[in-house]
Amino acid sequence: MILALSGSTRQTSVNKAILDFIASAYPSLTIENYDLTLLPHFNPDLADDSSLPPSARDFITAIQNAAGVIICTPEYVFSLPGIIKNAIEWAVATTVFQDKPTALIVASLSGTKAFESLDLVMTTVGAKMTPPTKLLITGAYSKLNKATGALDEHTVAQLRDLIKNFTNLLF
Repeated sequence: MILALSGSTRQTSVNKAILDFIASAYPSLTIENYDLTLLPHFNPDLADDSSLPPSARDFITAIQNAAGVIICTPEYVFSLPGIIKNAIEWAVATTVFQDKPTALIVASLSGTKAFESLDLVMTTVGAKMTPPTKLLITGAYSKLNKATGALDEHTVAQLRDLIKNFTNLLF
């Protein structure tokens, strides 16, 4: 099972469309979209094992049990959305991301700053990544057909390359 984390809570987001495409194009990967809205705001006083909120414990267990993690996020105000940062902060006191095969996708208007930030954060927590498992999709909304929800051919090709390289980390 692959755990998918979306940095967007919008139902019609391009990030959701990307994760939906991956799940439908690669059914053998068994993609599970994790609902990050279930996590409370990070509180370091509750981050130790004895005080960990049940939803944070469930999230950490989901990462542990996953063969790999795909993070797909937009950029908000030249940074990571709070929901993705909050999720990573719940896991930072653990080693669950250490050597965990991870793919990073930032799909946004620009996305450069969020991409740099996510790469730095995930490198810091020890996620197993290579340059071919990281993808920046700029002008993301122009690559999504709003009527059909389909992604353009170039984006689909980029995602296929990313998933091919990601699965090489898995096996």
